[in-house]
Amino acid sequence: MATPAVNAPAKRKPVFIKVEDLKPGSSGHTLTVKVVSSKNVKVVNKGGRSAMPTARPQQLTRISECLVGDETGSIVFTARNDQVDLVKPGNTVTLRNAKIDMFKGSMRLAVDKWGRIEVAEPADFEVKEDNNLSLVEYELVNVEE
Repeated sequence: MATPAVNAPAKRKPVFIKVEDLKPGSSGHTLTVKVVSSKNVKVVNKGGRSAMPTARPQQLTRISECLVGDETGSIVFTARNDQVDLVKPGNTVTLRNAKIDMFKGSMRLAVDKWGRIEVAEPADFEVKEDNNLSLVEYELVNVEE
């Protein structure tokens, strides 16, 4: 018989942020965004060749780049594997524990294995596509102390 945990920490309510508040290198974001467009980038075969016919089957990694946003701005979201099926154009999704990855000097939004994507009720906002944070180029500057 399991006993209830004593002094278990209460779950915190998520703090939703807007796209315009995202910063390079940040993580732990919860936001609701609308999917504007989705483009399959590549399918990677992870598993390679195997000399043994009983080896595990080859795994395919699907990657899709989606333009997502809210009324404050937009950003490219990199969807992987099962996430690709959830981020279809027109869908509204809630991203939990999302992080910012840097790719060729620009920001990309991603949800790794510690995060979650849920299809939400359709949002009643128009995506502000002219404030695309992924079009802003950042440069890494080393500061000597």
